[in-house]
Amino acid sequence: MTDDTSYRLLAELEHCFDHIIEGVERLVDYWSTADLPGWAFNADHANADWLRQALLDVWYQDGQDGRSTSSHVGIIGADETTMRLVEELNTLKERFARIAAEIRQQNPQRISELKAILPFRHPHLHTHLKGSGLARLHLKQCWRSIPLADAPLTRVRLAWYSSGRSITRLSVAEAEKRLLALDSDAVHVRIQLQRLAGIPASEPLAQVQRQAPLMRANLFYREPLKDGRTRRAMNVALPLFVPCPDKRLPDHNMPPLRPPSERQRARRSDERLEEDPFLPSLRIFRYRSY
Repeated sequence: MTDDTSYRLLAELEHCFDHIIEGVERLVDYWSTADLPGWAFNADHANADWLRQALLDVWYQDGQDGRSTSSHVGIIGADETTMRLVEELNTLKERFARIAAEIRQQNPQRISELKAILPFRHPHLHTHLKGSGLARLHLKQCWRSIPLADAPLTRVRLAWYSSGRSITRLSVAEAEKRLLALDSDAVHVRIQLQRLAGIPASEPLAQVQRQAPLMRANLFYREPLKDGRTRRAMNVALPLFVPCPDKRLPDHNMPPLRPPSERQRARRSDERLEEDPFLPSLRIFRYRSY
C-alpha cells in the first residue's frame, strides 16, 4: 500500500469514527426527549446516561481479552425517527468495518496505531478513558451493529446461549501462513515459527476458539411479516431497539444475571488435544495421538 493510499484510508476511518460518535450523541439526545420507554438488564434504569454509555462502549477494559466484547443488554422503545437514526448509525458502523478491514489487509501495523490515536479526536472521551480504567479502542465494539426489530412485537424472550468452543483443523503450512500474518519481526512470533519448523509438515494441528456466552433474544411479531415469519432470533450484545407505536415495550422476561456454568462435557471433545497450546498467539494445539 502506498503512503498516499495509507493516509487516505486512515483519514476516511478517522472521519467515520467521528461520525459514529456524533451519531450516537444525536440518537441518545433525540431518544431522551421523545418520552419513549426503555428497560436495561442488570441495571436500575434505562435512561439516557445508560444508553449513551452502552452505545459509546468501544474501549478495551484493562486486562480485557481482545477476543471478547462487553455486553449491554436492554430493550429500547423507538419511534420512526429513532429507528432511522439507528439505521444511519449502523450504516456508518458497516463503513467503518470495511475501511478497517482494508487497512488490516494492506498494512496490519497501522491497526495498533489507530487504536491509540482515535480517542484523542474526542477529548471528552479521552478524559473518560484515563479516569475509568479503560485502555485503547476496541475495533469490534466500534463496528458491531445495534440490533433492531423490523416490526412491532408482542413479546421478547431473552436467554443465555453458550456454544462452548470451536475447533478448526489446520495444516502446518496454514499455521505458518497465519503466524506470518502477525508481526514476523516480533520475538515471540519468531520463536513460534521455529517451533513449527521442528514438526513434520504432514502433522495436523487444531486451532481452538473459545466462544463466550452471549444473550440471545427471541422476537415474536404482532403480525406476520411479508415473508410469513412470525418470530426471529438474534444475538443482543447491545440494546435492542423495537418499534413502539403505543409507547409501551413488548412483554419480556428477566433472564438469570449470569450465564450458566460451562458443562463438564464441553471439555471432552478437547481431550484429544494437548493441554498447553503449541502456538499460543493463535491458540493452536497439537493432537495427542498423532
